[in-house]
Amino acid sequence: MINTNMHELMQIVNGEHADPHHILGMHEFVQGDQSMRIVRVFNPEAKEITLLDATGAAHEMKLEHNAGFFSVVLQEMAHFHYKLQFTGYNGQCWEAYDAYSFAPLVSDFDLHLFGQGTHYQIYEKLGAHPMMVEGIEGVLFAVWAPNAKRISVVGDFNGWNGLRHPMRSMGAGGVWEIFIPGLATYDKYKFELKLHSGEIIVKSDPYANFAELRPGTASMVYDLGNYQWNDNEWIKNRTKNNPLDGPVNVYEIHPGSWRRVEDDNHRFMSWPELAAQLIPYVKEMGYTHVEIIGVAEYPFDGSWGYQVTGYYAPTSRYGNPHEFMAFVDACHAADIGVILDWVPAHFPKDAHGLAMFDGTKLYEHNDPRQGEHSEWGTLIFNYGRNEVKNFLIANALFWVDKYHIDGLRVDAVASMLYLDYGKNYGQWVANQYGGRENIDAVEFMKHMNSVLVGAHPNVMMIAEESTAWTGVTRPAAEDGLGFSLKWNMGWMNDFLSYMTKDSVHRKHHHHHLTFGMVYAYSEKYILVLSHDEVVHGKGSLVNKMPGDTWQKMANLRAAYGFMMGHPGKKLLFMGGEFAQFEEWSEAKSLNWFLLDQYEHHRKMQAFVKDLNHLYLNEQACWQKDFEGSGFQWINCNDYERSLISFYRVRETERKTKAEQESLGSAHEYLIFICNFTPVPHLDYRVGVPAPGKYKEILNSDDEKYGGSGIINYGELSSEAVLCDGREHSMQIKLPPLGVVILKG
Repeated sequence: MINTNMHELMQIVNGEHADPHHILGMHEFVQGDQSMRIVRVFNPEAKEITLLDATGAAHEMKLEHNAGFFSVVLQEMAHFHYKLQFTGYNGQCWEAYDAYSFAPLVSDFDLHLFGQGTHYQIYEKLGAHPMMVEGIEGVLFAVWAPNAKRISVVGDFNGWNGLRHPMRSMGAGGVWEIFIPGLATYDKYKFELKLHSGEIIVKSDPYANFAELRPGTASMVYDLGNYQWNDNEWIKNRTKNNPLDGPVNVYEIHPGSWRRVEDDNHRFMSWPELAAQLIPYVKEMGYTHVEIIGVAEYPFDGSWGYQVTGYYAPTSRYGNPHEFMAFVDACHAADIGVILDWVPAHFPKDAHGLAMFDGTKLYEHNDPRQGEHSEWGTLIFNYGRNEVKNFLIANALFWVDKYHIDGLRVDAVASMLYLDYGKNYGQWVANQYGGRENIDAVEFMKHMNSVLVGAHPNVMMIAEESTAWTGVTRPAAEDGLGFSLKWNMGWMNDFLSYMTKDSVHRKHHHHHLTFGMVYAYSEKYILVLSHDEVVHGKGSLVNKMPGDTWQKMANLRAAYGFMMGHPGKKLLFMGGEFAQFEEWSEAKSLNWFLLDQYEHHRKMQAFVKDLNHLYLNEQACWQKDFEGSGFQWINCNDYERSLISFYRVRETERKTKAEQESLGSAHEYLIFICNFTPVPHLDYRVGVPAPGKYKEILNSDDEKYGGSGIINYGELSSEAVLCDGREHSMQIKLPPLGVVILKG
């Protein structure tokens, strides 16, 4: 046995060597006064191995250990990449370059930045990356697992044998890597970890770019390159223009249940199929963005994608990563922005995922009082650990960098902010100051949002945050959390509470309509009627409404009209636009048949479409969403009749100097008058913000929307009659359970 350390040989044979490259591969040694090369190969499935040198000459390797350890001495002085010809015990022959002839590809600088938590493109290093190294194609694998004794890449290519491709440890930082020649896209793999206890566990790749379809849990090699994007103009405009200065009307979808292919065993639609059907629909309906839930890979359909195991992999349910890129590209071509639901608050306990990743609580806290949501059965990220923060911050950047995503809706922010969220006394640990605030999570969010803003101006970061935490949408530099928008959960709860009341009782709950304006400008809000409101026995939106079918539809139209006029950006979950009666289920398609069979559903859809386009076209609806000068109550106190009125205003430009001097600043008004009882008012007088002529531009009671037809025709002129504390007013017809929108 030539120049082979027996201790190291046995570590290889037993699968316990932390640096197999130190003994395997080609190494120089001196014998007497002559420098030579020795090549060592370990393959427990090989009966014979032959080395082919740079000239093609064959060198038979000698078996040094019956477990499959071979070596050969060469006279060549220079290092070169060689091929190995294997003959198995079953007579099968194969050929491959030696994975142990390559130098490390993860640099010390990469490791330094990752250890600091500031390697924002760490996804280019960790994971599986097809590449060419010194003219040889293969895949670089790298993983962070500081507490493992040995890690190997296993897959179909090596019979899932953890002894075949052990990785090298890159040092105390806990990163392991190996370049394996000859692998290609769609090759399945996992990481096999041998723990210091001797236990063997197998994990999917936390940084994998793709995964096999559930119930399989293997990661898959995928090259994210080679997609030709066509949205340069979109990205350029996004960089220049803050979307919050314009209309934001979001259509929230679950792609697995928006529409299924009914004549093909009710299967999911693919990304190309969704692009062909969803995008034209969204465009026609007048939405500005789609928000997609359940994009990152997850094992259990019933979690809707909120229990993620593959943070860097679009789910294989709907196609491959390039097909998802093409979907986003097509959205941008249609002037539709794409927002993803993103889940940095918690992760599931699935054995193949992040939980106890290297046999220790690596991504989660060690103390279950800090590291577990017992109510959800999930684990909480350890935001105080640099590498964990880096994993999440880089992931947020990844979706924007690689998939051109326009915004992330960050799930469960409230659960991240508070250490006692969903926990009883004794189930949580206070911070170092004795408080309930999660200081590490706060710092993480500030860090993340600052990096996102710097790298991608005007990409929206949207917080699902339901508490009174101050400064959620204040810049991090001003001691805020740095989000772009905050879901207005308070408004949603109050508003739905009001709308579910029978009209005769609404006068006792009038404050639920008005209270939202007390805090409307404390944050930058988006008003949401999301998927959370139409599941788990809550019923669909239309079924929340009181009354018979006509009244339910009228109530819902009135609700949508009030919502569209209220300050704040907008979001509606799929199915709400045509008043699906059935509660949403992720397991089947929306009830599109309703549009074919029932006129009142078609008319509701027509109303929402017209309302959306009105919102798009009328700047008063969104120009001043976040400043008090854009909204004014007209009458918010008529609780006895459950009537409410307000206006939105926009400043119109005077282009010429003469116009500016003669007319000064001018305003355009949209007046919203809402009647939340079934009692019509045919001579209703309403105060107006300025004298002049007004015109009804939308009436939810129009017969074409399923209403009773009490509408206001032609121009309406104000009169110098005091009403609602205003010097001028007008008399209009106010329909039952309806909204009238006037423009002047």
